Amino acid sequence: MSTLLIAIGAFVGFIVAYHTYGKWLAQKIFGLDKEAEVPSKQLRDDVDFVPTKKEVIFGHHFTSIAGTGPIVGPAIAVFWGWLPALIWVVLGSIFIGAVHDFGALVVSLRNRGQTVGEVAGRLINPRARLLFLLILFAALTVVLAIFGLVIAVIFKVYPESVLSVWIEIPIAIAIGFWVYKKGGSLLVPSLAALGILYLAIYLGVHHLNTPVFGIAPDVHTTIRFTAGQLQSVTSANPNAVAPLFTVGNPVVVWTIILMTYCFVASVMPVWTLLQPRDYINSHQLIVALVLLVGGLIVAGATGQADLMKSAPAIAESPPAGAPPIWPFLFITIACGAISGFHCLVSSGTSSKQVESELDAQYVGYGAMLLEGALAVIVILACCAGVGMGVGEGASRLEGIAAWHTKYDPSGNWAAFGLPQKVGAFVDGGANFINSLGISLEMATGIVAVLVASFAATTLDTATRLQRYVIQELGKSLRFKNSSPLSNKYAATATAVLLGGAMAMIPAPGKDYGTGGLILWPLFGATNQLLAGLAFMVIVFYLWRRNLPIWFAAIPMVIMLIMPAWALCWQLFDGQAGWISGSEPNTLLGTIGVGALCLQFWMVIECLLLLPKVKGQLEQELPPLPAT
Repeated sequence: MSTLLIAIGAFVGFIVAYHTYGKWLAQKIFGLDKEAEVPSKQLRDDVDFVPTKKEVIFGHHFTSIAGTGPIVGPAIAVFWGWLPALIWVVLGSIFIGAVHDFGALVVSLRNRGQTVGEVAGRLINPRARLLFLLILFAALTVVLAIFGLVIAVIFKVYPESVLSVWIEIPIAIAIGFWVYKKGGSLLVPSLAALGILYLAIYLGVHHLNTPVFGIAPDVHTTIRFTAGQLQSVTSANPNAVAPLFTVGNPVVVWTIILMTYCFVASVMPVWTLLQPRDYINSHQLIVALVLLVGGLIVAGATGQADLMKSAPAIAESPPAGAPPIWPFLFITIACGAISGFHCLVSSGTSSKQVESELDAQYVGYGAMLLEGALAVIVILACCAGVGMGVGEGASRLEGIAAWHTKYDPSGNWAAFGLPQKVGAFVDGGANFINSLGISLEMATGIVAVLVASFAATTLDTATRLQRYVIQELGKSLRFKNSSPLSNKYAATATAVLLGGAMAMIPAPGKDYGTGGLILWPLFGATNQLLAGLAFMVIVFYLWRRNLPIWFAAIPMVIMLIMPAWALCWQLFDGQAGWISGSEPNTLLGTIGVGALCLQFWMVIECLLLLPKVKGQLEQELPPLPAT
């Protein structure tokens, strides 16, 4: 029952926060205006700037910000115990993360859909703009490499997720043309798409076991991809494996396919693929979340899921090599509490599609609270869900013994890899859904598709965001009034080639397709540093208008201190430090020091400027050309 009460308390807290704190921000601080002009109408081009119904843009925004962040982060953080993770997720998402996303969206809406990097140039100074764009470029390059790798690994480990993820693309294109070109309604296509997607999960679980191509010709033959070979296995003789053809490392193959898809998705008008794909995907994900919550309710009410007996509230001895909970809890759980990447979605794509300022609270503040709810579910799944049982038959373990199969306190932190992180949530979530009477195999497929779909929607959105950043950098660094990077095709190609190259190169001692992990230790700190810098832009926006800033200034200070503290620990932690260690890591050390220097530079610039600009509006944007 404790599991159920904790879940209900968190969900009710999110609902109350939306209708109280979120409403106060919308009305009293930002003063959202129904009659205000918005970028989607001012600059409408039906490619990037497209007025969109709030339900559709909510689906795009939520699936883009969520990704695997609120899954992987909490799945790691429960090593320190479920209670600190739960407190940070609930309070962080309400008072920090949702304020950050909402504020970035509003500031961008009132600056013609410019990204926070561009807005910083006018609110602070031109140097801040260039520094911000460079930080965004570095962070998004790592995001593309990491999420490309995450999806490739999921497809390899959970092949049942492949069909459902890829079938979304033709369905989304069809819905896009139906709605925007034919003026059709969304209800029937949405229901049909949802049915097809879950049918694809069923087929993937029961008749298809491949992360590449093909549906089994009959129920007795399964096609699978193992160790780089597409193989055929017959039920009559499961050990007789016939390789059909070899295509190499599956992670590398999927990375190439995913980056090719990202290029196409980034240059297409948002209404043809990005919007409808995220819209129908949000329905599938919400149904999966409803199943998880329903299973959690049943398992909690019947006593099958017992959080108190399944995992420690506060871990007494984290595994060897684990960093300290302070400040790393606030770096490990990013999405789900606060993430700097979200300011890029708010100001990069969502602000160009919102059709009324009044929708900003629903999209910006509300989507972050839903992501916080997802993170709460992940925490409970990785603890109470895993505690419901691991293994089969006589070897099945329950309670704390089951949890220790995933989180061994005597183990090594470095050995807790990506498959283990994702697997803890998939197994725990599948146990929740299984309590509803759905088979464990089908439940596992549903949760695996949930993870892969979140990652896929973030990947294509991140590619479009990186295209915007590269185009802005191209304009800043143009030669003789022009730059090839200002072209969307050249900018997109640059984005996918750099992200793909980073993901494809081999990490030291690893196979090809692990390069995205090289810079992974930096990602958490730099991502949260970006959140602190976005808060800085929001504070300057409010300060110049004589509006209260305390609700943004306090989170700003927290999100500047915590990432800097974590980076310093990683750089100078005795024998393991990237600079002070017995085996220094030149690459990570150089980038880490560079990130700290950029942060201190921007903080000093802002401290010197802040007293001088109170009540002074920034320079206006140039007038729009006559139409």
